[in-house]
Amino acid sequence: MSARRAAAPGPGGGTVGPAAVEGGRGLGLDVGPEPELGGSTQTSHRLLAYSDALLSIIATVMILPVAHTRIHPDQKLGESVQQLLLAKIAVYLMTFLIVTVAWAAHVRLFQVIELIDDVLALLNLACMMIITFLPYTFSLMASFPDVPFGIFLFSICAVVIGLIQAVIVAYGFYHPHLLNQQIQVSENQNFYKHHILKIILRGPVLCFLAAIFSFFFIPLSYVLLGLVIVFPHLTRFITWCKTKIVGQRDEEEHGSLETFTFYLSEPLSKERVEAFSDGVYAIVATLLILDICEDNVPDPREVEEKFHGSLLEALSEYRPNYLAYFGSFVTIGLLWFVHHSLFLYVTKATRLMGLLNILSLAFIGGLPLAYQLTSEFAEKSHNEIEAIQVSCVITFFASIFQFAIWTTALLHERETLHPFARYGGKEHAFMFAKLALYPCVSLGAFFLTCLLSEFSTEIFHLMQIVIPFAFLALRIFVRISLTVIKSVMSLSRRKVVLLEEEEACLSPSETLS
Repeated sequence: MSARRAAAPGPGGGTVGPAAVEGGRGLGLDVGPEPELGGSTQTSHRLLAYSDALLSIIATVMILPVAHTRIHPDQKLGESVQQLLLAKIAVYLMTFLIVTVAWAAHVRLFQVIELIDDVLALLNLACMMIITFLPYTFSLMASFPDVPFGIFLFSICAVVIGLIQAVIVAYGFYHPHLLNQQIQVSENQNFYKHHILKIILRGPVLCFLAAIFSFFFIPLSYVLLGLVIVFPHLTRFITWCKTKIVGQRDEEEHGSLETFTFYLSEPLSKERVEAFSDGVYAIVATLLILDICEDNVPDPREVEEKFHGSLLEALSEYRPNYLAYFGSFVTIGLLWFVHHSLFLYVTKATRLMGLLNILSLAFIGGLPLAYQLTSEFAEKSHNEIEAIQVSCVITFFASIFQFAIWTTALLHERETLHPFARYGGKEHAFMFAKLALYPCVSLGAFFLTCLLSEFSTEIFHLMQIVIPFAFLALRIFVRISLTVIKSVMSLSRRKVVLLEEEEACLSPSETLS
Protein backbone atom coordinates (compact mmCIF):
# COMPACT_ATOMS: atom_id res chain seq x y z
CA MET A 1 0.00 0.00 0.00
CA SER A 2 1.39 3.34 -1.01
CA ALA A 3 2.08 5.90 1.68
CA ARG A 4 1.90 8.72 -0.81
CA ARG A 5 -0.87 11.31 -0.27
CA ALA A 6 -2.93 11.69 -3.38
CA ALA A 7 -5.85 14.02 -3.88
CA ALA A 8 -9.02 12.13 -4.66
CA PRO A 9 -11.68 13.50 -6.98
CA GLY A 10 -14.27 15.64 -5.25
CA PRO A 11 -17.92 14.95 -4.67
CA GLY A 12 -18.84 16.54 -7.94
CA GLY A 13 -17.89 13.30 -9.64
CA GLY A 14 -20.28 11.47 -7.42
CA THR A 15 -17.77 8.92 -6.22
CA VAL A 16 -15.76 9.88 -3.17
CA GLY A 17 -17.37 11.62 -0.23
CA PRO A 18 -15.45 14.32 1.63
CA ALA A 19 -15.27 12.24 4.80
CA ALA A 20 -13.55 9.48 2.88
CA VAL A 21 -11.06 11.83 1.29
CA GLU A 22 -10.20 13.46 4.61
CA GLY A 23 -9.95 10.05 6.29
CA GLY A 24 -7.58 8.81 3.61
CA ARG A 25 -5.43 11.93 3.79
CA GLY A 26 -5.34 11.78 7.58
CA LEU A 27 -3.88 8.28 7.36
CA GLY A 28 -1.52 9.16 4.57
CA LEU A 29 -3.32 6.81 2.18
CA ASP A 30 -3.46 6.95 -1.56
CA VAL A 31 -7.18 7.29 -2.14
CA GLY A 32 -6.72 6.21 -5.72
CA PRO A 33 -8.32 7.26 -8.99
CA GLU A 34 -11.97 8.00 -9.41
CA PRO A 35 -13.99 4.86 -10.14
CA GLU A 36 -15.64 4.99 -13.53
CA LEU A 37 -19.42 5.11 -13.55
CA GLY A 38 -20.84 2.88 -16.17
CA GLY A 39 -23.19 -0.03 -16.73
CA SER A 40 -25.20 -0.58 -13.57
CA THR A 41 -22.84 1.39 -11.27
CA GLN A 42 -24.29 4.66 -10.03
CA THR A 43 -24.03 7.16 -7.19
CA SER A 44 -26.16 6.61 -4.09
CA HIS A 45 -27.40 10.19 -3.63
CA ARG A 46 -30.95 9.65 -4.86
CA LEU A 47 -31.28 6.30 -3.10
CA LEU A 48 -30.24 7.94 0.18
CA ALA A 49 -32.71 10.82 -0.30
CA TYR A 50 -35.51 8.33 -0.98
CA SER A 51 -34.54 6.21 2.04
CA ASP A 52 -34.35 9.23 4.37
CA ALA A 53 -37.79 10.40 3.24
CA LEU A 54 -39.34 6.96 3.70
CA LEU A 55 -37.74 6.35 7.10
CA SER A 56 -38.87 9.75 8.39
CA ILE A 57 -42.43 9.01 7.24
CA ILE A 58 -42.48 5.60 8.91
CA ALA A 59 -41.05 6.96 12.16
CA THR A 60 -43.68 9.73 12.21
CA VAL A 61 -46.82 7.75 11.34
CA MET A 62 -46.16 5.57 14.39
CA ILE A 63 -48.07 8.25 16.34
CA LEU A 64 -51.34 7.64 14.46
CA PRO A 65 -52.61 4.73 16.60
CA VAL A 66 -51.93 6.90 19.67
CA ALA A 67 -53.42 10.11 18.25
CA HIS A 68 -56.55 8.32 17.06
CA THR A 69 -57.31 6.76 20.44
CA ARG A 70 -60.99 7.57 20.99
CA ILE A 71 -61.82 9.13 24.36
CA HIS A 72 -65.49 9.63 25.19
CA PRO A 73 -66.43 13.19 26.25
CA ASP A 74 -67.88 11.96 29.56
CA GLN A 75 -64.67 10.08 30.36
CA LYS A 76 -62.00 11.82 32.44
CA LEU A 77 -58.80 12.43 30.48
CA GLY A 78 -56.71 11.49 33.52
CA GLU A 79 -58.27 8.02 33.55
CA SER A 80 -57.95 7.77 29.78
CA VAL A 81 -54.28 8.67 29.86
CA GLN A 82 -53.69 6.05 32.52
CA GLN A 83 -55.73 3.31 30.84
CA LEU A 84 -55.46 4.01 27.12
CA LEU A 85 -52.66 6.42 26.31
CA LEU A 86 -49.70 5.80 28.62
CA ALA A 87 -48.97 2.29 27.35
CA LYS A 88 -49.38 3.41 23.72
CA ILE A 89 -47.15 6.46 24.23
CA ALA A 90 -44.43 4.32 25.82
CA VAL A 91 -44.58 1.79 22.96
CA TYR A 92 -44.62 4.66 20.43
CA LEU A 93 -41.43 6.19 21.90
CA MET A 94 -39.71 2.80 21.88
CA THR A 95 -40.66 1.94 18.30
CA PHE A 96 -39.85 5.48 17.09
CA LEU A 97 -36.37 5.19 18.58
CA ILE A 98 -35.88 1.71 17.08
CA VAL A 99 -36.75 3.09 13.64
CA THR A 100 -34.22 5.88 14.17
CA VAL A 101 -31.64 3.22 15.14
CA ALA A 102 -32.34 1.57 11.77
CA TRP A 103 -31.94 4.98 10.09
CA ALA A 104 -28.61 5.62 11.88
CA ALA A 105 -27.41 2.16 10.78
CA HIS A 106 -28.42 3.05 7.22
CA VAL A 107 -26.41 6.28 7.46
CA ARG A 108 -23.32 4.40 8.68
CA LEU A 109 -23.79 1.72 6.06
CA PHE A 110 -23.75 4.15 3.16
CA GLN A 111 -20.77 6.00 4.57
CA VAL A 112 -18.93 2.75 3.85
CA ILE A 113 -20.64 1.92 0.54
CA GLU A 114 -20.48 4.97 -1.74
CA LEU A 115 -21.54 3.51 -5.07
CA ILE A 116 -24.46 1.22 -5.79
CA ASP A 117 -25.52 -1.12 -8.55
CA ASP A 118 -28.88 -2.66 -9.40
CA VAL A 119 -28.51 -5.45 -6.83
CA LEU A 120 -27.78 -3.02 -3.97
CA ALA A 121 -30.67 -0.78 -5.06
CA LEU A 122 -33.06 -3.76 -4.97
CA LEU A 123 -31.70 -4.95 -1.61
CA ASN A 124 -32.27 -1.46 -0.20
CA LEU A 125 -35.86 -1.50 -1.58
CA ALA A 126 -36.45 -4.86 0.15
CA CYS A 127 -35.19 -3.31 3.41
CA MET A 128 -37.49 -0.30 2.95
CA MET A 129 -40.45 -2.59 2.25
CA ILE A 130 -40.04 -4.33 5.61
CA ILE A 131 -39.60 -0.94 7.33
CA THR A 132 -42.90 0.32 5.85
CA PHE A 133 -44.64 -2.65 7.49
CA LEU A 134 -43.50 -1.60 10.99
CA PRO A 135 -46.42 0.84 11.68
CA TYR A 136 -48.88 -2.05 11.24
CA THR A 137 -46.97 -4.21 13.71
CA PHE A 138 -46.87 -1.24 16.11
CA SER A 139 -50.65 -0.87 15.82
CA LEU A 140 -50.99 -4.52 16.87
CA MET A 141 -48.59 -3.98 19.80
CA ALA A 142 -50.43 -0.85 20.93
CA SER A 143 -53.93 -2.32 20.58
CA PHE A 144 -53.10 -5.74 22.08
CA PRO A 145 -50.24 -5.16 24.54
CA ASP A 146 -50.87 -8.48 26.33
CA VAL A 147 -50.96 -10.59 23.14
CA PRO A 148 -47.51 -11.87 22.07
CA PHE A 149 -48.10 -11.92 18.30
CA GLY A 150 -47.78 -8.13 17.86
CA ILE A 151 -44.37 -7.87 19.53
CA PHE A 152 -43.29 -11.13 17.82
CA LEU A 153 -44.15 -9.71 14.39
CA PHE A 154 -42.40 -6.39 15.14
CA SER A 155 -39.27 -8.20 16.36
CA ILE A 156 -39.15 -10.50 13.32
CA CYS A 157 -39.42 -7.48 11.00
CA ALA A 158 -36.49 -5.86 12.84
CA VAL A 159 -34.48 -9.09 12.46
CA VAL A 160 -35.15 -9.20 8.70
CA ILE A 161 -34.15 -5.52 8.33
CA GLY A 162 -30.83 -6.20 10.09
CA LEU A 163 -30.17 -9.31 7.99
CA ILE A 164 -30.78 -7.40 4.75
CA GLN A 165 -28.35 -4.69 5.89
CA ALA A 166 -25.80 -7.42 6.65
CA VAL A 167 -26.28 -8.83 3.13
CA ILE A 168 -25.71 -5.31 1.72
CA VAL A 169 -22.39 -5.14 3.63
CA ALA A 170 -21.31 -8.59 2.44
CA TYR A 171 -22.23 -7.74 -1.15
CA GLY A 172 -20.38 -4.43 -0.98
CA PHE A 173 -17.17 -6.08 0.24
CA TYR A 174 -17.55 -8.79 -2.41
CA HIS A 175 -17.52 -5.97 -5.00
CA PRO A 176 -14.85 -3.61 -3.55
CA HIS A 177 -15.25 -1.01 -6.31
CA LEU A 178 -18.53 -0.01 -4.60
CA LEU A 179 -16.81 0.78 -1.30
CA ASN A 180 -15.44 3.97 0.12
CA GLN A 181 -12.04 4.78 -1.40
CA GLN A 182 -10.23 4.54 1.92
CA ILE A 183 -11.45 0.98 2.42
CA GLN A 184 -10.66 0.05 -1.18
CA VAL A 185 -6.95 0.81 -0.75
CA SER A 186 -6.77 -0.66 2.76
CA GLU A 187 -5.00 -3.96 3.42
CA ASN A 188 -7.44 -4.62 6.29
CA GLN A 189 -10.72 -5.01 4.44
CA ASN A 190 -11.57 -8.12 6.45
CA PHE A 191 -11.22 -6.12 9.67
CA TYR A 192 -13.59 -3.50 8.30
CA LYS A 193 -16.11 -6.10 7.15
CA HIS A 194 -16.19 -8.08 10.42
CA HIS A 195 -16.26 -4.90 12.51
CA ILE A 196 -19.26 -3.51 10.60
CA LEU A 197 -21.14 -6.83 10.52
CA LYS A 198 -20.62 -7.29 14.26
CA ILE A 199 -22.25 -3.93 14.98
CA ILE A 200 -25.08 -4.41 12.44
CA LEU A 201 -26.03 -7.83 13.79
CA ARG A 202 -26.28 -6.75 17.45
CA GLY A 203 -29.77 -5.37 16.93
CA PRO A 204 -31.17 -8.41 15.06
CA VAL A 205 -29.81 -10.76 17.75
CA LEU A 206 -31.57 -8.79 20.52
CA CYS A 207 -34.78 -8.62 18.44
CA PHE A 208 -34.62 -12.38 17.79
CA LEU A 209 -34.41 -12.99 21.53
CA ALA A 210 -37.32 -10.57 22.04
CA ALA A 211 -39.38 -12.55 19.50
CA ILE A 212 -38.68 -15.83 21.35
CA PHE A 213 -39.43 -14.46 24.83
CA SER A 214 -42.64 -12.77 23.63
CA PHE A 215 -44.40 -16.14 23.99
CA PHE A 216 -43.08 -16.71 27.52
CA PHE A 217 -42.56 -13.35 29.26
CA ILE A 218 -43.64 -10.22 27.37
CA PRO A 219 -42.00 -7.66 29.73
CA LEU A 220 -38.59 -9.22 29.01
CA SER A 221 -39.25 -8.79 25.27
CA TYR A 222 -39.83 -5.08 25.79
CA VAL A 223 -36.62 -4.86 27.83
CA LEU A 224 -34.67 -6.55 24.99
CA LEU A 225 -36.17 -4.16 22.44
CA GLY A 226 -35.21 -1.27 24.70
CA LEU A 227 -31.64 -2.63 24.73
CA VAL A 228 -31.56 -2.24 20.94
CA ILE A 229 -31.78 1.52 21.55
CA VAL A 230 -29.36 1.87 24.48
CA PHE A 231 -26.89 -0.96 23.77
CA PRO A 232 -24.59 1.05 21.43
CA HIS A 233 -24.36 3.87 23.97
CA LEU A 234 -23.98 1.40 26.84
CA THR A 235 -21.05 -0.37 25.17
CA ARG A 236 -19.45 2.96 24.39
CA PHE A 237 -19.79 4.00 28.04
CA ILE A 238 -18.30 0.70 29.27
CA THR A 239 -15.38 1.08 26.86
CA TRP A 240 -14.78 4.61 28.14
CA CYS A 241 -14.83 3.39 31.76
CA LYS A 242 -12.36 0.60 30.96
CA THR A 243 -10.05 3.06 29.24
CA LYS A 244 -10.12 5.37 32.27
CA ILE A 245 -9.50 2.53 34.74
CA VAL A 246 -7.11 0.22 32.85
CA GLY A 247 -5.58 2.74 30.48
CA GLN A 248 -4.97 2.47 26.76
CA ARG A 249 -5.35 -1.05 25.41
CA ASP A 250 -2.99 -2.78 23.03
CA GLU A 251 -5.78 -2.98 20.50
CA GLU A 252 -5.49 0.77 20.10
CA GLU A 253 -3.07 0.00 17.30
CA HIS A 254 -6.16 -0.62 15.23
CA GLY A 255 -7.47 2.85 16.15
CA SER A 256 -6.41 4.29 12.82
CA LEU A 257 -8.54 1.69 11.08
CA GLU A 258 -11.62 2.74 13.02
CA THR A 259 -11.49 6.35 11.89
CA PHE A 260 -13.90 5.61 9.07
CA THR A 261 -15.84 2.57 10.16
CA PHE A 262 -19.22 1.93 11.65
CA TYR A 263 -18.14 3.12 15.07
CA LEU A 264 -20.43 5.42 17.04
CA SER A 265 -17.73 7.97 17.85
CA GLU A 266 -17.73 9.03 14.22
CA PRO A 267 -20.16 11.92 13.63
CA LEU A 268 -23.27 11.39 11.56
CA SER A 269 -23.59 13.08 8.20
CA LYS A 270 -25.00 16.53 8.99
CA GLU A 271 -26.82 16.59 5.65
CA ARG A 272 -28.64 13.32 6.34
CA VAL A 273 -29.52 14.44 9.89
CA GLU A 274 -31.11 17.56 8.39
CA ALA A 275 -32.90 15.57 5.66
CA PHE A 276 -34.35 13.06 8.15
CA SER A 277 -35.40 15.86 10.53
CA ASP A 278 -37.03 17.88 7.74
CA GLY A 279 -38.95 14.76 6.73
CA VAL A 280 -40.31 14.29 10.26
CA TYR A 281 -41.38 17.94 10.53
CA ALA A 282 -43.02 17.85 7.09
CA ILE A 283 -44.95 14.65 7.76
CA VAL A 284 -46.13 15.80 11.21
CA ALA A 285 -47.42 19.05 9.66
CA THR A 286 -49.16 17.06 6.92
CA LEU A 287 -50.84 14.63 9.33
CA LEU A 288 -52.75 17.55 10.88
CA ILE A 289 -54.65 18.38 7.70
CA LEU A 290 -55.52 14.71 7.13
CA ASP A 291 -57.56 14.77 10.34
CA ILE A 292 -59.30 17.97 9.23
CA CYS A 293 -60.18 16.42 5.85
CA GLU A 294 -61.43 13.21 7.46
CA ASP A 295 -63.36 14.47 10.47
CA ASN A 296 -64.38 18.06 9.75
CA VAL A 297 -66.22 17.84 6.43
CA PRO A 298 -70.01 18.04 7.10
CA ASP A 299 -72.40 15.50 5.62
CA PRO A 300 -74.40 16.99 2.69
CA ARG A 301 -77.67 15.63 4.05
CA GLU A 302 -77.00 17.16 7.47
CA VAL A 303 -76.16 20.52 5.88
CA GLU A 304 -79.44 20.46 3.97
CA GLU A 305 -81.66 19.37 6.88
CA LYS A 306 -80.03 20.97 9.94
CA PHE A 307 -78.51 24.15 8.43
CA HIS A 308 -80.99 24.72 5.53
CA GLY A 309 -78.26 24.35 2.91
CA SER A 310 -75.87 26.88 4.50
CA LEU A 311 -72.39 25.36 4.27
CA LEU A 312 -70.79 28.30 6.14
CA GLU A 313 -73.13 27.81 9.09
CA ALA A 314 -72.32 24.10 9.14
CA LEU A 315 -68.58 24.77 9.03
CA SER A 316 -68.85 27.20 11.94
CA GLU A 317 -69.50 24.17 14.16
CA TYR A 318 -65.86 23.16 13.61
CA ARG A 319 -64.28 26.45 14.66
CA PRO A 320 -62.39 24.93 17.64
CA ASN A 321 -60.93 22.29 15.31
CA TYR A 322 -59.69 24.89 12.82
CA LEU A 323 -58.20 26.95 15.63
CA ALA A 324 -56.44 23.88 17.03
CA TYR A 325 -55.14 23.04 13.52
CA PHE A 326 -53.66 26.47 12.84
CA GLY A 327 -52.19 26.67 16.35
CA SER A 328 -50.59 23.22 16.00
CA PHE A 329 -49.23 24.01 12.53
CA VAL A 330 -47.70 27.27 13.78
CA THR A 331 -46.06 25.34 16.65
CA ILE A 332 -44.59 22.73 14.29
CA GLY A 333 -43.49 25.37 11.79
CA LEU A 334 -41.75 27.51 14.41
CA LEU A 335 -40.03 24.49 15.98
CA TRP A 336 -38.74 23.60 12.50
CA PHE A 337 -37.59 27.23 12.12
CA VAL A 338 -35.64 26.96 15.39
CA HIS A 339 -34.15 23.62 14.26
CA HIS A 340 -33.16 25.15 10.91
CA SER A 341 -31.57 28.15 12.63
CA LEU A 342 -29.64 25.84 14.96
CA PHE A 343 -28.23 23.58 12.23
CA LEU A 344 -27.37 26.62 10.14
CA TYR A 345 -24.51 27.18 12.61
CA VAL A 346 -23.72 23.50 13.32
CA THR A 347 -20.67 22.37 11.35
CA LYS A 348 -20.56 18.78 12.62
CA ALA A 349 -23.22 16.61 14.31
CA THR A 350 -21.65 14.52 17.09
CA ARG A 351 -23.09 11.25 18.40
CA LEU A 352 -24.67 12.93 21.44
CA MET A 353 -26.15 15.72 19.31
CA GLY A 354 -27.68 13.09 17.03
CA LEU A 355 -29.24 11.31 20.02
CA LEU A 356 -30.70 14.56 21.40
CA ASN A 357 -32.04 15.41 17.94
CA ILE A 358 -33.80 12.04 17.75
CA LEU A 359 -35.37 12.58 21.19
CA SER A 360 -36.59 16.00 20.08
CA LEU A 361 -38.08 14.48 16.91
CA ALA A 362 -39.84 11.79 18.98
CA PHE A 363 -41.76 14.54 20.82
CA ILE A 364 -42.33 16.45 17.57
CA GLY A 365 -44.01 13.27 16.34
CA GLY A 366 -46.33 13.50 19.34
CA LEU A 367 -47.79 16.87 18.29
CA PRO A 368 -50.67 15.25 16.30
CA LEU A 369 -51.75 13.73 19.62
CA ALA A 370 -51.68 17.23 21.14
CA TYR A 371 -53.82 18.47 18.24
CA GLN A 372 -56.36 15.68 18.74
CA LEU A 373 -56.63 16.36 22.46
CA THR A 374 -57.04 20.12 22.12
CA SER A 375 -59.65 19.84 19.35
CA GLU A 376 -61.90 17.10 20.77
CA PHE A 377 -63.07 18.51 24.11
CA ALA A 378 -65.56 21.24 24.90
CA GLU A 379 -64.36 24.58 26.23
CA LYS A 380 -63.99 25.09 30.00
CA SER A 381 -64.18 21.34 30.72
CA HIS A 382 -61.71 19.61 33.02
CA ASN A 383 -60.59 17.51 30.05
CA GLU A 384 -59.71 20.65 28.11
CA ILE A 385 -57.36 21.76 30.91
CA GLU A 386 -55.53 18.43 30.99
CA ALA A 387 -55.39 18.28 27.18
CA ILE A 388 -53.75 21.71 27.12
CA GLN A 389 -51.26 20.64 29.78
CA VAL A 390 -50.34 17.53 27.75
CA SER A 391 -49.77 19.79 24.72
CA CYS A 392 -47.53 22.09 26.76
CA VAL A 393 -45.50 19.12 28.03
CA ILE A 394 -44.99 17.74 24.49
CA THR A 395 -43.95 21.18 23.20
CA PHE A 396 -41.62 21.70 26.17
CA PHE A 397 -39.71 18.45 25.65
CA ALA A 398 -39.53 18.89 21.87
CA SER A 399 -37.95 22.33 22.36
CA ILE A 400 -35.78 21.61 25.41
CA PHE A 401 -33.98 18.84 23.51
CA GLN A 402 -33.25 21.39 20.78
CA PHE A 403 -31.74 23.64 23.42
CA ALA A 404 -29.73 20.65 24.70
CA ILE A 405 -28.29 20.09 21.19
CA TRP A 406 -26.93 23.64 21.19
CA THR A 407 -25.61 23.32 24.75
CA THR A 408 -23.84 20.08 23.79
CA ALA A 409 -22.37 21.72 20.70
CA LEU A 410 -20.97 24.53 22.89
CA LEU A 411 -18.92 21.97 24.84
CA HIS A 412 -16.89 21.31 21.67
CA GLU A 413 -17.64 24.57 19.91
CA ARG A 414 -14.42 24.71 17.86
CA GLU A 415 -15.38 21.44 16.13
CA THR A 416 -19.16 21.71 16.04
CA LEU A 417 -20.19 25.37 15.73
CA HIS A 418 -19.63 28.25 13.34
CA PRO A 419 -17.64 31.10 15.00
CA PHE A 420 -20.75 33.34 14.96
CA ALA A 421 -22.60 30.99 17.37
CA ARG A 422 -19.72 30.35 19.79
CA TYR A 423 -19.22 32.13 23.11
CA GLY A 424 -18.73 35.80 22.30
CA GLY A 425 -19.90 35.35 18.69
CA LYS A 426 -22.23 37.89 17.12
CA GLU A 427 -25.15 35.41 17.02
CA HIS A 428 -24.53 33.66 20.36
CA ALA A 429 -27.00 35.69 22.46
CA PHE A 430 -29.65 35.62 19.72
CA MET A 431 -29.39 31.83 19.37
CA PHE A 432 -29.69 31.45 23.14
CA ALA A 433 -32.88 33.55 23.17
CA LYS A 434 -34.36 31.80 20.12
CA LEU A 435 -33.77 28.31 21.56
CA ALA A 436 -34.95 29.25 25.06
CA LEU A 437 -38.21 30.90 23.94
CA TYR A 438 -40.39 27.82 23.44
CA PRO A 439 -39.23 25.94 26.59
CA CYS A 440 -39.88 29.03 28.74
CA VAL A 441 -43.27 29.87 27.23
CA SER A 442 -44.61 26.28 27.22
CA LEU A 443 -43.46 25.73 30.81
CA GLY A 444 -45.00 29.06 31.85
CA ALA A 445 -48.31 28.19 30.14
CA PHE A 446 -48.35 24.81 31.90
CA PHE A 447 -48.01 26.35 35.36
CA LEU A 448 -50.47 29.16 34.58
CA THR A 449 -53.13 26.60 33.57
CA CYS A 450 -52.52 24.87 36.91
CA LEU A 451 -52.96 28.12 38.85
CA LEU A 452 -55.66 29.76 36.70
CA SER A 453 -57.58 26.74 35.43
CA GLU A 454 -60.69 28.80 34.56
CA PHE A 455 -58.63 30.73 31.99
CA SER A 456 -56.71 27.71 30.62
CA THR A 457 -58.11 27.95 27.08
CA GLU A 458 -57.37 31.68 26.81
CA ILE A 459 -53.82 31.17 28.16
CA PHE A 460 -53.11 28.40 25.65
CA HIS A 461 -54.44 30.31 22.64
CA LEU A 462 -52.62 33.45 23.78
CA MET A 463 -49.37 31.45 23.86
CA GLN A 464 -49.95 30.24 20.30
CA ILE A 465 -50.72 33.78 19.07
CA VAL A 466 -47.91 35.61 20.90
CA ILE A 467 -44.98 33.30 20.03
CA PRO A 468 -44.83 34.10 16.26
CA PHE A 469 -44.71 37.83 17.06
CA ALA A 470 -42.14 37.14 19.78
CA PHE A 471 -39.88 35.52 17.19
CA LEU A 472 -40.23 38.59 14.94
CA ALA A 473 -39.33 40.97 17.77
CA LEU A 474 -36.70 38.70 19.34
CA ARG A 475 -33.65 40.17 17.61
CA ILE A 476 -34.66 43.72 18.58
CA PHE A 477 -35.30 42.59 22.17
CA VAL A 478 -31.89 40.85 22.34
CA ARG A 479 -30.11 43.93 20.99
CA ILE A 480 -31.84 46.20 23.51
CA SER A 481 -31.07 43.77 26.35
CA LEU A 482 -27.39 43.55 25.35
CA THR A 483 -27.17 47.35 25.14
CA VAL A 484 -28.70 47.72 28.62
CA ILE A 485 -26.37 45.07 30.07
CA LYS A 486 -23.32 46.70 28.49
CA SER A 487 -24.40 50.11 29.81
CA VAL A 488 -24.84 48.76 33.35
CA MET A 489 -21.50 46.98 33.21
CA SER A 490 -19.71 50.08 31.90
CA LEU A 491 -21.24 52.21 34.71
CA SER A 492 -20.11 49.71 37.33
CA ARG A 493 -16.62 49.70 35.83
CA ARG A 494 -16.51 53.50 35.93
CA LYS A 495 -17.43 53.46 39.60
CA VAL A 496 -14.65 50.95 40.30
CA VAL A 497 -12.16 53.08 38.37
CA LEU A 498 -13.23 56.25 40.25
CA LEU A 499 -12.88 54.49 43.61
CA GLU A 500 -9.42 53.24 42.65
CA GLU A 501 -8.39 56.78 41.59
CA GLU A 502 -9.69 58.26 44.85
CA GLU A 503 -7.77 55.64 46.86
CA ALA A 504 -4.63 56.40 44.87
CA CYS A 505 -4.94 60.13 45.69
CA LEU A 506 -5.31 59.51 49.45
CA SER A 507 -2.29 59.34 51.74
CA PRO A 508 -1.44 55.98 53.41
CA SER A 509 -2.73 57.18 56.82
CA GLU A 510 -6.04 58.35 55.30
CA THR A 511 -6.43 55.05 53.47
CA LEU A 512 -5.93 53.09 56.74
CA SER A 513 -8.48 55.29 58.54
